Amino acid sequence: MAAGKEGKGEKQPRHPDLLARLDTELGRIDEQLRALAAAKDRIQSLLDAVVAITRELELPSVLHRIVTTAMELAGARFGALGVLDKSGEHLEQFIAVGLSEQEREALAQVPFPRGLGVLGHLIRHPEPLRVDDIPAHPASVGFPPGHPRLRTLLGVAVSVRDRTYGNLYLSERHDGQPFDVHDENIVVALASAAGIAIENVRLLEQVRAGSEQFQRRLLPTLPDMRPFDAAAIYQPAAAPHHLGGDWYDAILLPDGAVAVVIGDVVGHDLHAAAAMASTRNMLRALLFTLRTPPSAVLAQLDRTLQAITDSPVTTTTLARIEPVGHAWRLHWSTAGHVPPLLITPDRRAEYLSAEPGLPLNVNSEQNRPDHTHPLPRDATVVFFTDGLIEHPGHPIDESLSQLAELATTHAALPLQDFVQALADHHPSDGHDDMAILALRTPR
Repeated sequence: MAAGKEGKGEKQPRHPDLLARLDTELGRIDEQLRALAAAKDRIQSLLDAVVAITRELELPSVLHRIVTTAMELAGARFGALGVLDKSGEHLEQFIAVGLSEQEREALAQVPFPRGLGVLGHLIRHPEPLRVDDIPAHPASVGFPPGHPRLRTLLGVAVSVRDRTYGNLYLSERHDGQPFDVHDENIVVALASAAGIAIENVRLLEQVRAGSEQFQRRLLPTLPDMRPFDAAAIYQPAAAPHHLGGDWYDAILLPDGAVAVVIGDVVGHDLHAAAAMASTRNMLRALLFTLRTPPSAVLAQLDRTLQAITDSPVTTTTLARIEPVGHAWRLHWSTAGHVPPLLITPDRRAEYLSAEPGLPLNVNSEQNRPDHTHPLPRDATVVFFTDGLIEHPGHPIDESLSQLAELATTHAALPLQDFVQALADHHPSDGHDDMAILALRTPR
């Protein structure tokens, strides 16, 4: 009986092998969970990166963003994107990221890679390439003087519409390890998205170029204005798909005067561009048929537009340069437009501010005043649209002052160079298109 009781009180024997296997399995599961979490983080990082790349609207920005994003995803110290030429056999552009200032200075006189060595191997064989020891690779040709000594490489082709656009290169992981299959997979996925982003930006550039060409075709070529010198420039907004309503015109009138027009139709679309073209053509016809002051011409234009068109609100300035003795007189009327800028022979700037009158297509019954101002010899009058001066971060008076200073600084230039300087160094933020027309009286 006692022996029986002792038997019942004894502990069951342990199974160390079973516990060991359980520990191993739990460790494996924990490792898999960590790997899944890391994979989830990488996928989220990839998605964030794709979104960031597709937000870029300029090709250089897209290419640079692709390189930096690939470096972040793979934890690489160096990255580059080599763009292939039309033959697809050589590099015509090479964007490198990760070099120190000293390394860049050392390589300043070295031409960028042309697609030899391991880079050339990837060009000829556009499959993903992982190299653990670059100098030991059969295709390696070494590094130029001053180039950092790289050991590892991950290369992936970037394709656009089934054509290899270029190759993405990464080197030297921060942890010192070679690139692995996970690095390869995520960079391959990024390269696929990069190809789409590059194609989208190239299509945007085509649309932008087409829009700009369409806009320029709507604008006139200035006639021979002798004895005056005249120059004009149109510069589209930086935004893609942007069609503006800015325009200029200059006409030699039968009575010996010169008519100058600058205008801006509200809107940034095809409707605004079409309204601009019809308004400009109507005004041209009125200038040749009416022998009235500028205010009366604008009044007739306003009534005509409201009667037969659905044009948007439009601002404009119409001016006549009329001979008066041995000099000239500026005779103008404004429909809600910014004032012209006069640069005197002694290089002083003066805005010809006067009552502006209402824009067109607001109230055709309200009259607009006429204004006059003498124009001495060797004076320059600058007509412009508000895209030249508008900046959301600056008051309009500050921008006008900056423009006046800019104009006096460049007033001695030939007139075409003068308007180009105004367009290149304008005080606006570039969100709107701009038109400039300058007229200079003879010396």
